[in-house]
Amino acid sequence: MEIRFPLAPKPETEEAEKGRLLFAAGSEFLKGVVAMDGMPPGDKIEVCFAGRSNVGKSTLINAVTGRKALARASNTPGRTQEINFFTIADSHYLVDLPGYGFANAPVKVVEKWQRLLKAYLSGRANLRRAFVLIDSRHGVKAVDEEIMDLLDRSAVPFQVVLTKADKIKQADMPGLLDQVRGALAKHPAAYPEIVATSSEKGVGIPTLRAIIAGII
Repeated sequence: MEIRFPLAPKPETEEAEKGRLLFAAGSEFLKGVVAMDGMPPGDKIEVCFAGRSNVGKSTLINAVTGRKALARASNTPGRTQEINFFTIADSHYLVDLPGYGFANAPVKVVEKWQRLLKAYLSGRANLRRAFVLIDSRHGVKAVDEEIMDLLDRSAVPFQVVLTKADKIKQADMPGLLDQVRGALAKHPAAYPEIVATSSEKGVGIPTLRAIIAGII
């Protein structure tokens, strides 16, 4: 029986090398954007990372790019209020979206972030894929479903990336995958593979690099 939404396999040697070379070419912070008129030109392949506050997004971006402090992790969930653009070589933008699920943020601030997020997702023709980060310890939550619904409506393909995969017992992984697969089955924009990662252990980082390098 074929499994829907299997774990992405380790890349072939050639694919892994393409991913390594892409990020070895250099990653730099370009700008933080608070309104659509501040967006850089849509002249590069673009991927974005989205996830709940405290999901480990900044740490994962740093691991993928090989830059320890490229994306600044905050001790205050929801502190990043901008859409942050990073250049990857001369060919890609990597975009860090504001964390969602910030219970303590003022309502007006949340509404502003949501408007900007919706405008971004529907207004970037060069956006090829969104990576939705899910904490392996908690699985898909209601706030994750909301962003997946928004990606469906915006017709943006998205792929789930499990973070902190080293923080759960291997015996608990099948149950986690069942829960995530059940959630993804409801979303037409979901890409049919899941990537399991650990920024701390380096698990899944070559796979994610190869996937980004292969997106055209």
